[in-house]
Amino acid sequence: MPPIDTPSETKSSGIHPVDQRLPLAPTVLLGLQHVLVMYSACIIVPLILGAALQLPKETLSLIINADLFAAGLATLVQCFGNRYFGIKLPIMMGVTFTSIAPMIAIGVNPELGLPGIYGAIIVSGIFGILFAPIMGRLMRFFPPVVTGSVLLVIGISLMKVGIEWSAGGSPTLADGSTNPDFGKPIYLLVSLLQLSIILLINRFAKGFLSNVSVLIAMLAGFMAAWLLGDISLKGLNDEPWVALIKPLSLGMPTFDFLAICSMSLVMLVTMVESTGMFLALGKLVDKEVDQKQLVRGLRSDGLGTLLGGLFNAFPYTSFSQNIGLVTISGVKSRYVAAAGAFILIALGCLPKIAFIVASIPQYALGAAAMVMFGTVALMGVRILSQVDFTDSRSNLLVVSASLGIGLIPMVAPAYFQYLPQWSHIFTDSGIILSVCTAILLNAIFSPSPEQTNKG
Repeated sequence: MPPIDTPSETKSSGIHPVDQRLPLAPTVLLGLQHVLVMYSACIIVPLILGAALQLPKETLSLIINADLFAAGLATLVQCFGNRYFGIKLPIMMGVTFTSIAPMIAIGVNPELGLPGIYGAIIVSGIFGILFAPIMGRLMRFFPPVVTGSVLLVIGISLMKVGIEWSAGGSPTLADGSTNPDFGKPIYLLVSLLQLSIILLINRFAKGFLSNVSVLIAMLAGFMAAWLLGDISLKGLNDEPWVALIKPLSLGMPTFDFLAICSMSLVMLVTMVESTGMFLALGKLVDKEVDQKQLVRGLRSDGLGTLLGGLFNAFPYTSFSQNIGLVTISGVKSRYVAAAGAFILIALGCLPKIAFIVASIPQYALGAAAMVMFGTVALMGVRILSQVDFTDSRSNLLVVSASLGIGLIPMVAPAYFQYLPQWSHIFTDSGIILSVCTAILLNAIFSPSPEQTNKG
């Protein structure tokens, strides 16, 4: 296996690590690592929607494959881009969870159903493309005190997901009852095994092996789950080898004004989230994101959502969990993320392979998730280390308030239960709460962005 250039080698060659092209084999393996990190989160939305709308198995299978396919297309746009689209950073695109509640509300309406959902998604994608330049002008409201706070909240919020995965999934079942398998000692043992593998590899190995430590841990988790009999491939023979994804295969979309308004609101929320993550990722890979890049990235969110609607999929956004993988692997190349995109497209067109990947239980991914999500939080701390807390108490208030408010959905899920249903688009997202709080308080206490920096 050819060695991967270190950051110093890359710097001396004049090629930024983000634009570095790695040999084919490591690129594919590192891309697969990205896919495995985001796969469960990527398919959970269609599963929730399918259960809520009681979709037939054939329709649900088609939507899942379309979801993977469209996510791959959206990721390619972000990684490669042109003068109008694509931020050209190592970003993996996936379904935004903010869209779940509005899509269910639209879908349960017998007059709208799936055509109403996809019509609203298509128009919201167009709205995102048109609104991106306006959102780009708000960049000055995201100094380090804001981006650091947001990234810290993202990491801590995601830690809950990783912890639950390592114990066997959610502590409650879909019907609200207690999950009897949650916290089984064998799940915890497998998670400990994975964690030990990641730590030992990074302690004693270097180069490519350390870069794929998370992938190796996931493969170990897969083998453990296989030996325990927790991986079922029943129904694999019923899946075709190849299934081409066709646009509008579930029928022509319909356009309802209220449905369009609700999904456009989701698009706006997504763009706020993406702005914080784009700026934070730029700092993590040592490539500052300017206004033009930010606008191209936000336009791609809109284009990805438009493609999602056309291919009977969903609105798309950058996945924060993959930011942790970029940090822990040390590989910043956008071509690795592009490799992950091609794998997603292949999974969408190869149902048998997608079926196998979907069979991996959550406890086989939990420990790896905890490490990566913890790394995201740590990167938030690193950004906040650039902020002056000694001479500016206002910065202290910005961070403490945005952190506290951003953690409400995780710590106290019922906190906003008596607020109107439409407000849950905002209140159910700790990222949105922390972004809005940090921006507002920073604007009140530190009107000049320079005041938030040490120098």
